[in-house]
Amino acid sequence: MLLYRQIGAKIAYYRTLEGMSQEDLARKIAISKSTLSKIERGKYNSGLSIATLLNIADGLKVELYSLLLCTQEELRVLRAQAEREKTKR
Repeated sequence: MLLYRQIGAKIAYYRTLEGMSQEDLARKIAISKSTLSKIERGKYNSGLSIATLLNIADGLKVELYSLLLCTQEELRVLRAQAEREKTKR
């Protein structure tokens, strides 16, 4: 789903800005690196709770809304990526 991909991309973006690896952030918020990787790729949509998102935002020192807001340009890029993936299948 597009929303989960957007959230995951934002998490990866802010994590990189903080100079953290996936392992660093995962350890900081007490989840596995594998789980964080799935979240960042938008593949963990069925069980992504608000509590987990709050922990991630706290671990990244950003407000939760920073992970949830999407500009028109970001939305356009995400939709284009989704379309490209559909055509690959």
